[in-house]
Amino acid sequence: MDSHGPVTHLLKESREGSKEAADRLLPLVYDQLRKLAESYLGGERTGHTLAATALVHEAYLRLAGADVEWQDRVHFFAVAARQMRRIPVDHAKARLRGKRGGVLEKTTLEDASAIVPPLSTDVLAIDQALLRLAEFDRRKSEIVELLYFGGLTAEEAAGALGVSVPTVNRELKLARAWLHTQLTGR
Repeated sequence: MDSHGPVTHLLKESREGSKEAADRLLPLVYDQLRKLAESYLGGERTGHTLAATALVHEAYLRLAGADVEWQDRVHFFAVAARQMRRIPVDHAKARLRGKRGGVLEKTTLEDASAIVPPLSTDVLAIDQALLRLAEFDRRKSEIVELLYFGGLTAEEAAGALGVSVPTVNRELKLARAWLHTQLTGR
């Protein structure tokens, strides 16, 4: 991910108010955002209610409307990773609220046949574990976000965080062990 490439250039133009730049940005980042969404949602069980396309579109809308001083492409995808992690968590929380006495909606018989099981609550457990990790060690949590949700390489994550690649690899190993313990109790 080149920090001087077309995405970085368009991000800067868009920040300066160019609507054309913002319009040209989506086709350049869409494929990578789609891959991130598919990768993220690939671990969910069959029948979850959030599609990769919907995740990409929601994340892009949030990113496009964000008041962020984009530094470069790596920064954009780091923020995108955070958004792509938050959207399924928000979605799962909303579905669980609905199951526990949330607002009921009328549905037709045709619509009822399209009902699928809710998004796995595992995403909530992962989110809670990452939040606890961030309280304990913010950088380890950011490394996990950048690598797993942002699709960045160790080199890109190191550059984004201002640390060395060996530091990223070492902290990732510790973060994975900590998260495994938190999620499995072992």
